[in-house]
Amino acid sequence: MSETVLRLIGVTQQYGSGPTAVSALSGVDLDVAKGELVAVMGASGSGKSTLLSIAGGLATPTSGEVVIEGQHLSVQNAKQLAALRRRSLGFVFQDFNLIPTLTAIENVTLPLELDGFRSRVARRAGRDALESVGLDDKLDSYPDDLSGGQQQRVAIARAVVGGRRLILADEPTGALDSVTGELILRMLRSRVDAGAAAILVTHEARHAAWADRIVFLRDGRIIDESRRAGADALLTDAR
Repeated sequence: MSETVLRLIGVTQQYGSGPTAVSALSGVDLDVAKGELVAVMGASGSGKSTLLSIAGGLATPTSGEVVIEGQHLSVQNAKQLAALRRRSLGFVFQDFNLIPTLTAIENVTLPLELDGFRSRVARRAGRDALESVGLDDKLDSYPDDLSGGQQQRVAIARAVVGGRRLILADEPTGALDSVTGELILRMLRSRVDAGAAAILVTHEARHAAWADRIVFLRDGRIIDESRRAGADALLTDAR
């Protein structure tokens, strides 16, 4: 049986209280294993981005538990959570979130340097990560000198540098053309096949088709899911 990297147990996220309370998530249970890519789909407001934020420790659920590689986030202090995110988690966002005053390799190595890696070690790891996404010739380029697809590849290199074992991607191809978007998904898939676990939030059925499992959210609840063998039929029913 595959090792579970991420586990959400009865996760609920509620905003406000009383009759005006809004539940972004309601009792969500979800496991993601090593070597598994899970796509999360649903309409706007269904809770997709909230789920991803909670899974990555960026937000604290109202109730329930998040466990990453056996570590319960609820008992981690702020310093421990920050260290866990630097060492184990990689985030890929639609708007890239690159620092414009840093070069490609400086953006990629920043999490390692914040974690105390020596510059030479961090740079070697950053070079390897950029090479893995085909950007070994852009190490010293600034974000403004790169195309959108190249910037997103830098963001992916930053997400996987240092062997991060859980990758969380929120609509990572939304701002890209179809050819570049497919390249990004192929890279994400390759990292999962190499042993990472990943969640891909998407509204595109063709992007979800890259996943091993598809989970559908509606009003903060998981209403259906399918593994790869039955994914095509489920996607057709969902359209």
